Amino acid sequence: MQAWATRHRRAVVGGLAAGLTGLAATAFGLAPLAPDAADLPQQLVTQTVQPALDVGAQLEALSDMRLELYRSDLTRKQDTADTLLTRMGVNDAQAAAFIRQDKQARKLLEGRAQKMVRAKADASGRLIELVARYPAEQRSQSDTHFTRLSLTRSDSGWTSRVETVELQSRVQLGSGTIRSSLFAATDEAQMPDAIASQMAEIFSGDIDFHRELKRGDSFSVVYESLTADGEPINWNQAAGRVLAAEFINNGRVHQAVWFKDPQRGSYYDFSGKSKRRAFLASPMEFSRVTSGFAMRFHPIHQRMMAHTGVDYGAPVGTPARTVADGTVEFAGWQGGYGNTVIVRHGGDKTTLYAHLSRVDVRRGERVQQGQRIGAVGATGTATGPHLHYEFRVNGRHVDPLKAARNAAPIPLAEQSRGAFMAQAELLRTKLNVAATLVGDSGRGD
Repeated sequence: MQAWATRHRRAVVGGLAAGLTGLAATAFGLAPLAPDAADLPQQLVTQTVQPALDVGAQLEALSDMRLELYRSDLTRKQDTADTLLTRMGVNDAQAAAFIRQDKQARKLLEGRAQKMVRAKADASGRLIELVARYPAEQRSQSDTHFTRLSLTRSDSGWTSRVETVELQSRVQLGSGTIRSSLFAATDEAQMPDAIASQMAEIFSGDIDFHRELKRGDSFSVVYESLTADGEPINWNQAAGRVLAAEFINNGRVHQAVWFKDPQRGSYYDFSGKSKRRAFLASPMEFSRVTSGFAMRFHPIHQRMMAHTGVDYGAPVGTPARTVADGTVEFAGWQGGYGNTVIVRHGGDKTTLYAHLSRVDVRRGERVQQGQRIGAVGATGTATGPHLHYEFRVNGRHVDPLKAARNAAPIPLAEQSRGAFMAQAELLRTKLNVAATLVGDSGRGD
Protein backbone atom coordinates (compact mmCIF):
# COMPACT_ATOMS: atom_id res chain seq x y z
CA MET A 1 0.00 0.00 0.00
CA GLN A 2 2.89 2.34 0.89
CA ALA A 3 4.72 1.58 -2.39
CA TRP A 4 1.53 2.07 -4.48
CA ALA A 5 0.88 5.44 -2.82
CA THR A 6 4.42 6.53 -3.66
CA ARG A 7 4.27 5.40 -7.33
CA HIS A 8 0.84 6.95 -7.95
CA ARG A 9 1.13 10.10 -5.86
CA ARG A 10 0.23 12.43 -8.78
CA ALA A 11 -2.82 10.31 -9.61
CA VAL A 12 -4.03 10.52 -6.04
CA VAL A 13 -3.50 14.27 -6.01
CA GLY A 14 -5.32 14.60 -9.36
CA GLY A 15 -8.32 12.79 -7.93
CA LEU A 16 -8.38 15.18 -5.02
CA ALA A 17 -8.21 18.08 -7.47
CA ALA A 18 -11.24 16.86 -9.36
CA GLY A 19 -13.19 16.60 -6.16
CA LEU A 20 -12.14 20.01 -4.88
CA THR A 21 -12.59 22.00 -8.12
CA GLY A 22 -16.09 20.62 -8.62
CA LEU A 23 -17.06 21.56 -5.11
CA ALA A 24 -20.09 23.80 -4.80
CA ALA A 25 -22.47 24.54 -2.02
CA THR A 26 -26.23 24.75 -2.43
CA ALA A 27 -28.05 26.57 0.34
CA PHE A 28 -31.73 26.25 1.04
CA GLY A 29 -33.44 29.13 2.80
CA LEU A 30 -36.25 28.04 5.08
CA ALA A 31 -38.75 30.28 6.75
CA PRO A 32 -38.81 30.31 10.55
CA LEU A 33 -40.58 27.42 12.25
CA ALA A 34 -44.37 27.66 12.25
CA PRO A 35 -47.16 25.28 13.23
CA ASP A 36 -47.48 24.18 9.58
CA ALA A 37 -44.38 24.83 7.45
CA ALA A 38 -46.13 23.63 4.28
CA ASP A 39 -48.28 26.75 4.29
CA LEU A 40 -45.29 29.11 4.35
CA PRO A 41 -43.55 30.52 1.23
CA GLN A 42 -40.23 28.87 0.32
CA GLN A 43 -37.36 30.19 -1.79
CA LEU A 44 -34.47 28.23 -3.29
CA VAL A 45 -31.11 30.03 -3.31
CA THR A 46 -28.14 28.51 -5.17
CA GLN A 47 -24.63 29.93 -4.87
CA THR A 48 -21.28 28.60 -6.08
CA VAL A 49 -18.55 28.94 -3.50
CA GLN A 50 -15.06 29.64 -4.85
CA PRO A 51 -12.03 28.50 -2.81
CA ALA A 52 -10.20 31.40 -1.17
CA LEU A 53 -6.82 29.95 -2.28
CA ASP A 54 -5.73 28.47 -5.57
CA VAL A 55 -6.54 24.75 -5.51
CA GLY A 56 -3.70 23.87 -7.85
CA ALA A 57 -1.14 25.52 -5.60
CA GLN A 58 -2.54 23.70 -2.59
CA LEU A 59 -2.36 20.34 -4.36
CA GLU A 60 1.22 20.99 -5.45
CA ALA A 61 2.10 21.71 -1.83
CA LEU A 62 0.37 18.51 -0.72
CA SER A 63 2.25 16.43 -3.30
CA ASP A 64 5.55 17.72 -1.94
CA MET A 65 4.75 16.84 1.66
CA ARG A 66 6.54 13.86 3.20
CA LEU A 67 4.20 11.01 4.12
CA GLU A 68 4.94 9.55 7.57
CA LEU A 69 3.42 6.29 8.76
CA TYR A 70 3.17 5.05 12.37
CA ARG A 71 2.82 1.45 13.54
CA SER A 72 2.76 -0.06 17.07
CA ASP A 73 3.43 -3.65 18.09
CA LEU A 74 4.93 -5.85 20.83
CA THR A 75 8.25 -7.64 20.57
CA ARG A 76 8.12 -11.45 20.47
CA LYS A 77 10.46 -14.01 21.97
CA GLN A 78 11.82 -15.22 18.61
CA ASP A 79 12.09 -11.76 17.01
CA THR A 80 15.14 -10.62 15.10
CA ALA A 81 15.75 -7.06 13.97
CA ASP A 82 14.54 -7.99 10.47
CA THR A 83 11.40 -9.87 11.52
CA LEU A 84 10.32 -7.11 13.92
CA LEU A 85 10.80 -4.32 11.39
CA THR A 86 9.10 -6.29 8.62
CA ARG A 87 6.07 -6.95 10.84
CA MET A 88 5.88 -3.22 11.47
CA GLY A 89 5.89 -2.41 7.75
CA VAL A 90 9.51 -1.19 7.71
CA ASN A 91 11.89 -2.11 4.91
CA ASP A 92 15.25 -0.70 6.02
CA ALA A 93 18.42 -2.83 6.00
CA GLN A 94 20.48 0.01 7.49
CA ALA A 95 18.15 0.32 10.48
CA ALA A 96 18.15 -3.46 11.02
CA ALA A 97 21.96 -3.49 10.94
CA PHE A 98 22.10 -0.68 13.53
CA ILE A 99 19.80 -2.62 15.88
CA ARG A 100 22.07 -5.67 15.59
CA GLN A 101 25.32 -3.78 16.11
CA ASP A 102 24.63 -0.95 18.57
CA LYS A 103 25.00 -1.93 22.25
CA GLN A 104 21.98 0.06 23.41
CA ALA A 105 19.83 -0.70 20.35
CA ARG A 106 20.31 -4.45 20.94
CA LYS A 107 18.32 -4.10 24.18
CA LEU A 108 15.24 -3.93 21.96
CA LEU A 109 15.43 -7.70 21.46
CA GLU A 110 17.29 -8.73 24.62
CA GLY A 111 15.66 -9.84 27.87
CA ARG A 112 11.92 -10.33 28.12
CA ALA A 113 9.65 -10.01 25.12
CA GLN A 114 6.42 -7.94 25.03
CA LYS A 115 8.21 -4.60 24.85
CA MET A 116 5.90 -1.88 23.53
CA VAL A 117 7.34 -0.59 20.24
CA ARG A 118 6.26 2.34 18.05
CA ALA A 119 7.90 2.93 14.68
CA LYS A 120 7.73 5.96 12.40
CA ALA A 121 8.57 5.38 8.72
CA ASP A 122 8.25 7.26 5.44
CA ALA A 123 6.12 6.18 2.48
CA SER A 124 8.87 3.96 1.10
CA GLY A 125 9.18 2.00 4.37
CA ARG A 126 12.39 3.72 5.47
CA LEU A 127 12.57 3.93 9.28
CA ILE A 128 12.70 7.44 10.73
CA GLU A 129 12.35 6.72 14.45
CA LEU A 130 11.66 3.79 16.76
CA VAL A 131 10.71 4.03 20.45
CA ALA A 132 10.42 1.02 22.79
CA ARG A 133 9.00 1.09 26.32
CA TYR A 134 9.38 -1.71 28.88
CA PRO A 135 9.79 -2.30 32.66
CA ALA A 136 12.58 -0.37 34.34
CA GLU A 137 15.93 -2.13 34.10
CA GLN A 138 16.56 -1.36 37.77
CA ARG A 139 14.45 -3.86 39.72
CA SER A 140 13.93 -1.43 42.60
CA GLN A 141 12.23 1.01 40.20
CA SER A 142 10.01 -1.47 38.33
CA ASP A 143 6.88 -0.42 40.25
CA THR A 144 7.28 3.30 39.59
CA HIS A 145 9.34 3.79 36.42
CA PHE A 146 9.83 2.41 32.92
CA THR A 147 12.70 2.29 30.45
CA ARG A 148 12.41 4.20 27.19
CA LEU A 149 14.73 3.16 24.34
CA SER A 150 14.80 5.63 21.42
CA LEU A 151 16.43 5.04 18.02
CA THR A 152 16.58 8.18 15.87
CA ARG A 153 17.83 8.76 12.31
CA SER A 154 19.64 11.99 11.43
CA ASP A 155 21.74 13.21 8.49
CA SER A 156 24.84 11.84 10.22
CA GLY A 157 23.34 8.39 10.88
CA TRP A 158 21.58 6.59 13.72
CA THR A 159 21.71 7.39 17.43
CA SER A 160 20.34 5.46 20.41
CA ARG A 161 19.31 6.66 23.85
CA VAL A 162 18.10 4.84 26.98
CA GLU A 163 16.19 6.72 29.69
CA THR A 164 14.45 5.80 32.94
CA VAL A 165 11.11 7.62 33.11
CA GLU A 166 8.45 7.81 35.81
CA LEU A 167 5.16 6.04 35.14
CA GLN A 168 2.03 8.18 35.21
CA SER A 169 -1.30 7.08 36.68
CA ARG A 170 -4.97 7.78 36.03
CA VAL A 171 -8.04 6.60 37.91
CA GLN A 172 -10.16 3.88 36.29
CA LEU A 173 -13.58 2.52 37.25
CA GLY A 174 -14.86 -0.96 36.54
CA SER A 175 -17.05 -3.81 37.70
CA GLY A 176 -17.85 -7.39 36.86
CA THR A 177 -19.71 -10.59 37.71
CA ILE A 178 -18.18 -13.98 38.49
CA ARG A 179 -19.16 -16.64 35.95
CA SER A 180 -16.20 -19.00 36.23
CA SER A 181 -13.29 -17.32 38.03
CA LEU A 182 -12.14 -13.94 39.33
CA PHE A 183 -9.51 -13.61 36.63
CA ALA A 184 -12.00 -14.44 33.89
CA ALA A 185 -14.35 -11.77 35.25
CA THR A 186 -11.65 -9.07 35.32
CA ASP A 187 -10.54 -10.10 31.82
CA GLU A 188 -14.12 -9.67 30.61
CA ALA A 189 -14.19 -6.23 32.23
CA GLN A 190 -10.86 -5.41 30.54
CA MET A 191 -8.98 -4.99 33.82
CA PRO A 192 -5.37 -6.08 34.41
CA ASP A 193 -4.79 -9.44 36.14
CA ALA A 194 -2.92 -7.56 38.87
CA ILE A 195 -6.19 -5.89 39.91
CA ALA A 196 -7.78 -9.32 40.41
CA SER A 197 -4.76 -10.36 42.52
CA GLN A 198 -5.04 -7.23 44.64
CA MET A 199 -8.77 -7.72 45.26
CA ALA A 200 -8.14 -11.32 46.33
CA GLU A 201 -5.46 -10.03 48.69
CA ILE A 202 -7.59 -7.20 50.10
CA PHE A 203 -10.57 -9.45 50.90
CA SER A 204 -8.57 -12.56 51.84
CA GLY A 205 -9.56 -12.10 55.49
CA ASP A 206 -13.26 -12.10 54.54
CA ILE A 207 -13.46 -14.55 51.62
CA ASP A 208 -11.64 -17.80 50.90
CA PHE A 209 -11.22 -17.28 47.15
CA HIS A 210 -10.25 -20.92 46.66
CA ARG A 211 -13.43 -22.38 48.15
CA GLU A 212 -16.07 -19.68 48.78
CA LEU A 213 -16.25 -17.87 45.43
CA LYS A 214 -19.74 -18.30 43.92
CA ARG A 215 -21.14 -17.91 40.42
CA GLY A 216 -23.06 -14.63 40.42
CA ASP A 217 -20.78 -12.89 42.94
CA SER A 218 -19.98 -9.36 41.78
CA PHE A 219 -17.43 -6.64 42.36
CA SER A 220 -16.88 -2.94 41.71
CA VAL A 221 -13.47 -1.31 41.83
CA VAL A 222 -11.72 2.04 41.59
CA TYR A 223 -8.08 1.59 40.62
CA GLU A 224 -5.03 3.31 39.20
CA SER A 225 -4.06 2.57 35.61
CA LEU A 226 -0.36 3.18 34.97
CA THR A 227 0.80 4.58 31.63
CA ALA A 228 4.13 5.04 29.89
CA ASP A 229 4.13 8.21 27.78
CA GLY A 230 0.33 8.05 27.81
CA GLU A 231 0.24 4.41 26.64
CA PRO A 232 -1.37 1.87 29.02
CA ILE A 233 1.33 -0.57 30.08
CA ASN A 234 1.00 -4.30 29.57
CA TRP A 235 3.38 -5.63 32.19
CA ASN A 236 1.83 -6.66 35.50
CA GLN A 237 4.74 -6.06 37.85
CA ALA A 238 4.06 -2.34 37.48
CA ALA A 239 0.33 -2.45 38.04
CA GLY A 240 -1.61 0.40 39.59
CA ARG A 241 -3.11 0.18 43.06
CA VAL A 242 -6.72 -0.62 43.94
CA LEU A 243 -8.05 2.55 45.61
CA ALA A 244 -11.48 1.26 46.62
CA ALA A 245 -13.38 -1.97 46.05
CA GLU A 246 -16.65 -3.70 46.86
CA PHE A 247 -17.08 -7.46 46.62
CA ILE A 248 -20.46 -9.17 47.04
CA ASN A 249 -19.89 -12.82 47.94
CA ASN A 250 -22.88 -15.11 48.50
CA GLY A 251 -25.03 -12.06 49.28
CA ARG A 252 -22.60 -10.53 51.79
CA VAL A 253 -21.11 -7.11 50.99
CA HIS A 254 -17.42 -6.48 51.69
CA GLN A 255 -15.86 -3.06 51.10
CA ALA A 256 -12.36 -1.63 51.29
CA VAL A 257 -10.66 1.71 50.74
CA TRP A 258 -6.94 2.52 50.55
CA PHE A 259 -5.52 5.08 53.00
CA LYS A 260 -1.93 6.00 53.80
CA ASP A 261 -1.11 7.50 57.18
CA PRO A 262 2.34 8.88 58.14
CA GLN A 263 3.62 5.36 58.88
CA ARG A 264 2.30 3.13 56.10
CA GLY A 265 -0.62 2.57 53.76
CA SER A 266 -3.34 -0.01 54.31
CA TYR A 267 -6.94 -0.94 53.49
CA TYR A 268 -9.92 -0.20 55.73
CA ASP A 269 -13.68 -0.52 55.49
CA PHE A 270 -15.61 2.74 55.19
CA SER A 271 -16.01 3.01 58.97
CA GLY A 272 -12.23 2.94 59.46
CA LYS A 273 -11.90 -0.71 60.56
CA SER A 274 -8.68 -2.15 59.16
CA LYS A 275 -8.75 -4.92 56.56
CA ARG A 276 -5.10 -5.60 57.32
CA ARG A 277 -4.41 -8.10 60.05
CA ALA A 278 -1.23 -8.96 61.93
CA PHE A 279 -0.82 -11.99 59.61
CA LEU A 280 -1.56 -12.17 55.89
CA ALA A 281 -3.80 -15.00 54.75
CA SER A 282 -1.19 -16.26 52.27
CA PRO A 283 2.58 -16.02 51.74
CA MET A 284 1.92 -15.44 48.04
CA GLU A 285 -0.32 -13.25 45.96
CA PHE A 286 -3.43 -14.99 44.60
CA SER A 287 -2.35 -18.61 43.94
CA ARG A 288 -3.66 -22.18 43.96
CA VAL A 289 -3.77 -24.26 47.15
CA THR A 290 -2.70 -27.76 46.18
CA SER A 291 -2.74 -29.31 49.63
CA GLY A 292 -4.38 -27.99 52.80
CA PHE A 293 -3.85 -28.44 56.55
CA ALA A 294 -5.28 -31.96 56.93
CA MET A 295 -4.59 -35.66 56.65
CA ARG A 296 -3.54 -36.64 53.13
CA PHE A 297 -1.99 -39.46 51.11
CA HIS A 298 1.67 -38.46 50.88
CA PRO A 299 2.80 -38.57 47.23
CA ILE A 300 6.36 -39.63 48.13
CA HIS A 301 5.96 -41.78 51.25
CA GLN A 302 2.84 -43.41 49.74
CA ARG A 303 0.83 -43.48 52.96
CA MET A 304 -1.64 -41.34 54.88
CA MET A 305 0.12 -38.62 56.86
CA ALA A 306 -0.82 -35.38 58.57
CA HIS A 307 -0.01 -32.39 56.39
CA THR A 308 1.16 -29.76 58.87
CA GLY A 309 1.01 -26.79 56.52
CA VAL A 310 -0.47 -25.48 53.29
CA ASP A 311 1.02 -26.03 49.82
CA TYR A 312 0.66 -23.41 47.09
CA GLY A 313 1.26 -24.46 43.50
CA ALA A 314 3.13 -21.87 41.44
CA PRO A 315 5.88 -21.70 38.78
CA VAL A 316 9.52 -21.69 39.82
CA GLY A 317 10.65 -18.15 40.62
CA THR A 318 7.27 -16.87 41.85
CA PRO A 319 7.96 -14.51 44.78
CA ALA A 320 7.31 -15.78 48.32
CA ARG A 321 6.74 -13.23 51.09
CA THR A 322 6.65 -13.15 54.86
CA VAL A 323 3.11 -12.96 56.25
CA ALA A 324 4.00 -10.64 59.15
CA ASP A 325 6.72 -8.45 60.61
CA GLY A 326 9.45 -10.43 62.32
CA THR A 327 13.08 -11.58 62.44
CA VAL A 328 14.60 -14.29 60.26
CA GLU A 329 15.45 -17.18 62.59
CA PHE A 330 16.74 -19.56 59.90
CA ALA A 331 17.70 -19.17 56.25
CA GLY A 332 19.28 -22.07 54.41
CA TRP A 333 18.98 -25.78 53.66
CA GLN A 334 16.89 -27.95 56.00
CA GLY A 335 16.68 -31.60 54.96
CA GLY A 336 13.49 -32.55 53.11
CA TYR A 337 12.30 -28.95 53.28
CA GLY A 338 15.11 -27.93 50.93
CA ASN A 339 15.84 -24.21 50.90
CA THR A 340 13.93 -22.89 53.89
CA VAL A 341 13.23 -19.63 55.70
CA ILE A 342 11.83 -19.47 59.24
CA VAL A 343 10.61 -16.13 60.60
CA ARG A 344 9.87 -15.47 64.28
CA HIS A 345 6.96 -13.12 65.01
CA GLY A 346 6.92 -11.97 68.62
CA GLY A 347 7.68 -14.50 71.30
CA ASP A 348 5.73 -17.67 70.48
CA LYS A 349 4.80 -17.56 66.78
CA THR A 350 6.93 -18.66 63.82
CA THR A 351 6.24 -19.23 60.12
CA LEU A 352 8.14 -21.55 57.78
CA TYR A 353 8.57 -21.29 53.98
CA ALA A 354 10.05 -24.36 52.28
CA HIS A 355 11.18 -25.84 48.91
CA LEU A 356 12.41 -22.41 47.79
CA SER A 357 14.46 -22.10 44.61
CA ARG A 358 16.30 -19.18 46.22
CA VAL A 359 16.57 -17.44 49.58
CA ASP A 360 16.62 -13.62 49.60
CA VAL A 361 17.13 -12.97 53.33
CA ARG A 362 19.73 -13.89 55.94
CA ARG A 363 19.56 -15.01 59.56
CA GLY A 364 18.95 -12.16 62.01
CA GLU A 365 17.46 -9.85 59.38
CA ARG A 366 14.36 -7.83 60.27
CA VAL A 367 11.55 -8.26 57.73
CA GLN A 368 8.26 -6.47 57.21
CA GLN A 369 4.88 -7.95 56.34
CA GLY A 370 4.71 -8.64 52.61
CA GLN A 371 8.48 -8.47 52.07
CA ARG A 372 9.96 -10.93 49.57
CA ILE A 373 12.02 -13.58 51.34
CA GLY A 374 12.62 -16.02 48.47
CA ALA A 375 11.11 -17.67 45.41
CA VAL A 376 9.06 -20.80 44.75
CA GLY A 377 11.02 -23.91 43.81
CA ALA A 378 11.13 -27.70 44.15
CA THR A 379 14.15 -28.22 46.41
CA GLY A 380 14.28 -30.95 49.04
CA THR A 381 11.56 -33.62 49.05
CA ALA A 382 9.14 -32.19 46.49
CA THR A 383 7.33 -33.71 43.50
CA GLY A 384 7.07 -30.38 41.69
CA PRO A 385 7.40 -26.62 42.15
CA HIS A 386 5.36 -25.30 45.05
CA LEU A 387 5.66 -23.38 48.31
CA HIS A 388 5.14 -25.27 51.58
CA TYR A 389 4.02 -22.89 54.34
CA GLU A 390 3.64 -23.64 58.07
CA PHE A 391 2.39 -21.63 61.05
CA ARG A 392 3.55 -22.65 64.52
CA VAL A 393 2.58 -21.44 68.01
CA ASN A 394 5.04 -22.51 70.73
CA GLY A 395 6.35 -25.08 68.27
CA ARG A 396 2.92 -26.60 67.64
CA HIS A 397 1.48 -26.59 64.12
CA VAL A 398 -1.80 -24.74 63.58
CA ASP A 399 -3.91 -24.15 60.48
CA PRO A 400 -2.33 -21.08 58.81
CA LEU A 401 -5.62 -19.93 57.26
CA LYS A 402 -7.45 -19.99 60.60
CA ALA A 403 -4.54 -18.27 62.31
CA ALA A 404 -4.65 -15.44 59.78
CA ARG A 405 -8.41 -14.95 60.13
CA ASN A 406 -8.20 -14.92 63.92
CA ALA A 407 -5.35 -12.42 64.00
CA ALA A 408 -6.18 -8.98 65.37
CA PRO A 409 -6.65 -6.19 62.81
CA ILE A 410 -4.21 -3.28 62.83
CA PRO A 411 -6.20 -0.20 63.92
CA LEU A 412 -6.31 3.20 62.24
CA ALA A 413 -4.43 5.87 64.19
CA GLU A 414 -6.99 8.17 65.85
CA GLN A 415 -5.19 11.32 64.69
CA SER A 416 -5.62 10.16 61.07
CA ARG A 417 -9.37 9.51 61.27
CA GLY A 418 -10.46 12.92 59.96
CA ALA A 419 -8.26 12.69 56.85
CA PHE A 420 -9.37 9.10 56.33
CA MET A 421 -13.09 9.90 56.43
CA ALA A 422 -12.68 12.75 53.91
CA GLN A 423 -10.79 10.52 51.47
CA ALA A 424 -13.16 7.60 52.02
CA GLU A 425 -16.18 9.72 51.14
CA LEU A 426 -14.63 10.79 47.82
CA LEU A 427 -13.78 7.20 46.93
CA ARG A 428 -17.23 5.98 47.99
CA THR A 429 -18.75 8.29 45.34
CA LYS A 430 -16.46 6.86 42.65
CA LEU A 431 -17.21 3.32 43.79
CA ASN A 432 -20.95 3.95 43.49
CA VAL A 433 -20.39 5.07 39.89
CA ALA A 434 -18.25 1.96 39.21
CA ALA A 435 -21.12 -0.23 40.44
CA THR A 436 -23.30 1.04 37.57
CA LEU A 437 -20.82 -0.29 34.97
CA VAL A 438 -21.65 -4.00 35.35
CA GLY A 439 -21.31 -5.56 31.93
CA ASP A 440 -19.25 -2.64 30.59
CA SER A 441 -15.50 -2.34 30.30
CA GLY A 442 -13.61 -0.20 32.81
CA ARG A 443 -13.49 3.48 32.02
CA GLY A 444 -11.38 6.45 32.97
CA ASP A 445 -12.53 8.89 35.58
